[in-house]
Amino acid sequence: MPVWITGANGFIGRHLVRELAGAGHAVHGIGHGALDDAEVRRLGLQSWINGEIDAANLNALAAAQGLPSKVFHLAGGSSVGVSIERPFEDFSRTVTSSARLLEWLRGSAPDCAVIVASSAAVYGADHPGPIPESAVPTPMSPYGQHKLMMEQLCQSYARSFGIRSTVVRLFSVYGPNLRKQLLWDICMRLNSGQQSLGLGGTGGEIRDWTDVRDVARLLASAADWQPQDAFRVINGGSGRGASVAEIAAGLIGQWGGNVDVRYSGVGRPGDPVSLLADDANLRRTGFDWRLPLDRGLADYVAWFKGQAR
Repeated sequence: MPVWITGANGFIGRHLVRELAGAGHAVHGIGHGALDDAEVRRLGLQSWINGEIDAANLNALAAAQGLPSKVFHLAGGSSVGVSIERPFEDFSRTVTSSARLLEWLRGSAPDCAVIVASSAAVYGADHPGPIPESAVPTPMSPYGQHKLMMEQLCQSYARSFGIRSTVVRLFSVYGPNLRKQLLWDICMRLNSGQQSLGLGGTGGEIRDWTDVRDVARLLASAADWQPQDAFRVINGGSGRGASVAEIAAGLIGQWGGNVDVRYSGVGRPGDPVSLLADDANLRRTGFDWRLPLDRGLADYVAWFKGQAR
């Protein structure tokens, strides 16, 4: 039976398509983006529907390709900043799309398992060390609140209707093809020849950085876990933190040259000081992180320079 990916045209989605297709799965995608047939094949998709995650499009995909055995749900908001500027848009992308998917599964494919990409933003602030899945969620932004609401919908459908969901709370995902956020911003400025970089915050903010290629493997492997309960939440982080200052220094070192970095001392709204995973439960699954941070940063700089030519 085929597997589906919602949000297959996104940053993580494209990597996940390649991971699953490379393992021999027939992968079908739905989400936003006008892809021609050549691009669909290049990505590794068997088919693509450009549109909302709603009953009409899900029915059309099922009629053409058959019911899915697994759905990887990656569609949703992807930016804290956008969620603050346009909260209802973020709500619609994350919460409404999830409700439509779960309701469709309840009526049309109740035996289908769902692997859901959530975010460590659900945890919020005031976590000085590694955060276990049992921590009480206190999201700081609409983005984090909407991801939590998505998780609660999955839990509700699991309890009431037996729709099996595995929620993976991803931390700071980076890697080739990421065209936003800290790494992209720094490389853009280095590429323009800036010799002095002014960044927000203190530089001491800690994040759990994970390469998107490892994350794609993680999501693919989550489909094979055999949880005892119909609903499960697990941290998709490495348990190893690095500061923003370390990331900036690593990128500059890979780029080459002598660049001064200064920090404003003012944090962005919705950004906690530390987001670091307690990875004990993930380690019990046998999953291993293969790409260390220095290799990931080197690959990112090489990718950026290649596409900037």
